This record gives sequence, C-alpha cells and structure tokens, in this order.
Amino acid sequence: MPVPCRAQQMAPFGLDVPYDPSPPEVVDRMLSLAAVSRNDLLYDLGCGDGRIVIAAAQKYGARGIGIDLDPRRVEEAWANAKRARVDERVVFRVGDLYTADFSDATVVTLFLWPHVNRKLRPILWRQLKIGTRVVSHLWDMGPEWPPERSETVRDRKIHLWTITDAQKRSS
Repeated sequence: MPVPCRAQQMAPFGLDVPYDPSPPEVVDRMLSLAAVSRNDLLYDLGCGDGRIVIAAAQKYGARGIGIDLDPRRVEEAWANAKRARVDERVVFRVGDLYTADFSDATVVTLFLWPHVNRKLRPILWRQLKIGTRVVSHLWDMGPEWPPERSETVRDRKIHLWTITDAQKRSS
C-alpha cells in the first residue's frame, strides 16, 4: 500500500495533480535507477519546482526539459535552475502533458496520479523511442505495463520501465 502523501489530496482547480515535491532521496534514486548520464535528454512531466530536471543537470550533466500546467511552478523552476546555475542545460515550459511533444526524450520522469499515468501510457508508447527509460515516483502504469524494476525509498515506491518493441506495437 502506498504511503499517504499530499498528492492524494484534491488538486487545485484545472490541475490533474497537486504540487507535492519528491523528497531529495527519491529524486536521487529515480535518476540513478534510470541510469541518467550526460548523454540524456530528460523530460519531467509535471515538473513542479524543477527539482528532478535540475538534479539531472547538476549531478549527471544531462539536459532536461520540465513541463507543468501551472505557470507559477514553471516560474519557480526557472528561478531554481538559475540559483543552481544549470539554466543553460534546462528548459521549463507551461504545457499540457497530453498534447506535449516529448518524443526526443531518452528518460521521462513522473510523479503523477494513477489515472494520469494510465492516460499517459499510450502517449508514452506512441511518442518514445525504443530504449527510452520511464521512471515514476509512487504510482505504476497499471497491469497492462508492469514495471521491470521497483524499489522503495523512504517508504515510497519508484518504478522503472524501458520502451520496447512490444510497447511500440501496442500503441
């Protein structure tokens, strides 16, 4: 059973998921589990304050793009990136995850609700190239796409998938 968190509260009007930042230990493990490197382009869908994108740039030298529906979070993410001095390696933009193009990603990170993950699943399968890694904090993608690996950090689950030919055929 997942640990209760603020993400289980109601989202503000217009947002599918409320802002609930991942703890630093979870962020570190998500990036490590995805084997992020300086050759990666990481997209964080529902990026909030930008902490995952910023950590990927700081610790691994990766480039990153964060997408969030809330303009206040995107402003905050830009400010955090500037403070961390990685603003030349990252981009943050306001956008709808269901219509955004993230097809050039090599890693996608998520901390969304189960219904959002399941709605994104066919979009991920359709857009992402074979070999792209997907990491989710807390929630899985449903029984149709079991994770290839799951770990627990601070009582929170982290799940990893890799896009394969099977997903491409299913999309």
